[in-house]
Amino acid sequence: MTDLDPRLGLTVTHARYVPYAHAHYGGNLVDGAYVLGLFGDVATEVCIRTDGDEGLFASYDEVQFRAAVQAGDVVEVTAVVTRVGRRSRGIEFVARVTCRARPDRSPSAAEVLAVPIVCTTARGTVVVTV
Repeated sequence: MTDLDPRLGLTVTHARYVPYAHAHYGGNLVDGAYVLGLFGDVATEVCIRTDGDEGLFASYDEVQFRAAVQAGDVVEVTAVVTRVGRRSRGIEFVARVTCRARPDRSPSAAEVLAVPIVCTTARGTVVVTV
């Protein structure tokens, strides 16, 4: 494919509330695999949009856990197509915490963060069957 492939730069974003049932560690921390699952979900939509196929995740080239994810967060994950091969697609991912629980104020208090927290970044490859 050429650099002019219209699939390059396609961006898909999902947002998800992190339920307390997913907290595994003290301080209501959530394991990093939770965000990797979100990356898989957004990659599936990328494949559907680019190729009409759900695709398969082939590999991660790099994953960086940059900040903690906590139960009660709202996490926004974005995927951008950076490479288009015959059957493979390179994708860059970023996950940001956009809202956070505020149990210090009340049991159900939460706030929208003025500046989202980048919690996880990654690069990966998906393969489509088309």
